[in-house]
Amino acid sequence: MTVTESPTPRFRISQYKRMAWWGSGLACLLSVVGLLVSWLSPGIGAPLKPGLDFTGGTQIQLERQCVLSACGSITVDQIQAGLVTLPLPAKAKEQAPSLTSAKVQLLDGGQTLLLRLPVLAADQSQAVITGVDRLAGPLKTTGTSVNTIGPTLGSQLLQGSLVSLLVSFAAIALYITFRYDRVFAFLAIVALAHDVIITCGLFAWLGIFFGIEVDSLFAVSLITVAGYSVTDTVVVFDRIREQKKALGQLSLIEQVDVAVDATLTRSLYTSLTTLLPLLGLIFFGGTSLFWFAVALAVGIGVGSWSSIGVAPTLLPVLSRR
Repeated sequence: MTVTESPTPRFRISQYKRMAWWGSGLACLLSVVGLLVSWLSPGIGAPLKPGLDFTGGTQIQLERQCVLSACGSITVDQIQAGLVTLPLPAKAKEQAPSLTSAKVQLLDGGQTLLLRLPVLAADQSQAVITGVDRLAGPLKTTGTSVNTIGPTLGSQLLQGSLVSLLVSFAAIALYITFRYDRVFAFLAIVALAHDVIITCGLFAWLGIFFGIEVDSLFAVSLITVAGYSVTDTVVVFDRIREQKKALGQLSLIEQVDVAVDATLTRSLYTSLTTLLPLLGLIFFGGTSLFWFAVALAVGIGVGSWSSIGVAPTLLPVLSRR
């Protein structure tokens, strides 16, 4: 009768479990603090700074004609001051909207102007474009885009995004609860919450310090991160369950080390191949997809970490209890 030798893992995650717990705990704590600070901030009043999709308004993007790729100097304060004094056409018995709350961003070294304004009519938007042309022009006629979302539609988009997030997370939680052991299911949900909280926390701090807003694409990225997180965690748990009989003589901690070591290369390769196209979007995808790609990249990176260093190392602790 031959006795099969137990595989010796090259990498033992159990040796670094406390470091993993402290790192993830600190990241989650900072994320929660960021969400609370954003919520209590008078200028935001929400855990994440809502974008045009959720608040409603008019967004105008303008491209400046620059000589030899060098644009004349212009500041955000100068443009905002010019917008405040800009006369807008008004309909009969209606007052023209005030532009005192207008928000201006300079992108691409001042070559691109992004204006966030109240809901404007077509002639009012054209008046804004004409006024900005006098302040920071000349402007390119081909680089102008105007997007207007009413407050009712913005509220509906926000509600729809929240419902879709909650339904997707609940469906994932129900599936893994019925499909796997209760401890496995609980840890998969913990890893999912870990990834979503850290991703949201990063964007909360970005909204506080840099005015970065979240839109419907951010909600899509969270759903994608949730699915990726659960898939990556389940791969490790499946390996633990498969090797239970073959490695029954080993402790659960050693079984976890073997399983993580066996799936480590697969997890890293999968994460890297997923991050490569996201890096392409970040560097070459333009402003419209930049933060969407950043949210996905951060979520996938954190998800790979939680499936390797957080959920498996917590399994022996909860199983003993």
